[in-house]
Formats: sequence, structure tokens, C-alpha cells
Amino acid sequence: MTDTRIDRRMAKLKDEGRPALVTYLMGGDPDYDTSLSIMRALPGAGADVIELGMPFSDPMADGPAIQAAGLRALKAGQTLARTLDMAAAFRKTDDETPIVLMGYYNPIYIYGVDRFLSDAKRCGIDGLIVVDLPPEMDSELCVPALKAGINFIRLATPTTDDKRLPTVLRNTSGFVYYVSMTGITGSALADTTKVASAVKRIKSHTDLPVCVGFGVKTAEQARVIGASADGVVVGTAIVNAIANVLGPKGETTADPAEAVATLVSGLAAGVRSARLAAAE
Repeated sequence: MTDTRIDRRMAKLKDEGRPALVTYLMGGDPDYDTSLSIMRALPGAGADVIELGMPFSDPMADGPAIQAAGLRALKAGQTLARTLDMAAAFRKTDDETPIVLMGYYNPIYIYGVDRFLSDAKRCGIDGLIVVDLPPEMDSELCVPALKAGINFIRLATPTTDDKRLPTVLRNTSGFVYYVSMTGITGSALADTTKVASAVKRIKSHTDLPVCVGFGVKTAEQARVIGASADGVVVGTAIVNAIANVLGPKGETTADPAEAVATLVSGLAAGVRSARLAAAE
């Protein structure tokens, strides 16, 4: 069993009776320094958990906005090592906000699993979401991560049926990330009534918190999703807020950290207005 910042934050929010706001940004987008300033602005704007994207040249589940963010980051020289450095720099002023690294296995494999887990732990990483490693490959990274004291967060989708779900949940920790639709990130918001029933079904198999993402863009959507989920994940809307203040040559036309903080503050207000029902 792990005892990470994620575990402690989720327990605290459960006691408070409200869902978490989980915010995603691509590490190094549009450049290292700007990305770090955005990351540092998130907790003050209301983010409870930060997902830090590991840029990768060949993503499979990311929509156009996050793909573009990854390419901007890679062009600016971002690497997995520099993404870990970002987390370490963030930790100098914030030792409480959970950080989850999210991305694909290839950069980790090239980096070296043992070296990666050691460096991730040293840099203050609390969890991993590696979208292209199924449960059948848990020995590759999931089990070593758990032994290192890092949560391994698994995705569940609308096509994850009751037969498959126990396998998906077997080594999952921290929280379950429910992808509210089939398709890529940034798609239209899923039917919220179906989301509520899906969360209930997943909770019948696990005591872990269930956070819902893919498609949440507004405070109202966050409020509705937060009424049934333990957390609301927002990514594409944040990435778009950054892109919207970049000029044609990548120059900033306004402060990206301020633009993101304004968006996240609104989302946080939506999440905080979604009071969860009494614990079952």
C-alpha cells in the first residue's frame, strides 16, 4: 500500500465532502520557464492535483490540442529529464500538491525504468498514468512503481465491462481515471447521466476515488460531473488557454499563467459547488 500526497489529498477532500479538481498541463509548453510558472499558479487558482504531461512525438489518445502542446514542448527542448526537473523545481515552493506524470511508456523505457522511478521519487512525483501499458504488462512499470511508493493510476472507459474491470483495478492506486467517452482528448462532453451510472458501477468494484475526464471545459460541466465523481479532470481547456495567448511564431501575447489561473479559478468554483452526497 502507498501513502502518497494523492492518497492524503483525496482523503482530505472526502472529509470535506467535495470532489477534486485535477488539472493537466503539458510539461514544457510553450517552453520550460513559462510552463513552470503555469504549474506554480495552479494550486492558488484552485487545483487539487496536477497532471504533468510528458511530451511524446507519437501520442495515441491525445487530441489535436494536446498533440500541438507536446510538439511545442519538444521543439522548445523539453525532455523527460527536464519534465522531472520541473517537478523538482515546483517542489521547492510546494510540498503538498500531488503531481501525477501522464504520458506514454516509450520515453520511460528509453530513460530506464529503475532510473526513472528513482528520479521520479526524488523529484516529488506521486503518481503515474501511462496510457499504453495494459494490466497484462504490470510487471514492466506498474508493480515496480508501487514498490517505489508511487501510485499507478489506471484508466477505465465506457467499454471496460464488469468482466474486465477487476483486472484493470487489480494494481490501481491513488484513484481511478474514468475516461468518459471513447475517442481522443478534447472531444465533446459525454452524457452526464451515463457518467453518473458509470461512476457508480466502478465504485461497486473498488474503494478508490473515481475521477472523470475527457471533455470537461466549463465550470458548469465541472459542477455536473463533480456531483457524482470524486474528481473532475480538465486538460484540453487548459492547454487551449495557453495556445490562445501564443502568437503565430509562438510568442506570448499575454501571460499564459494568468490566462490558465483565470480558467482554473472558474472551474474550481464549479467543482466546489458540486457537493457530493453523503459517503455511502
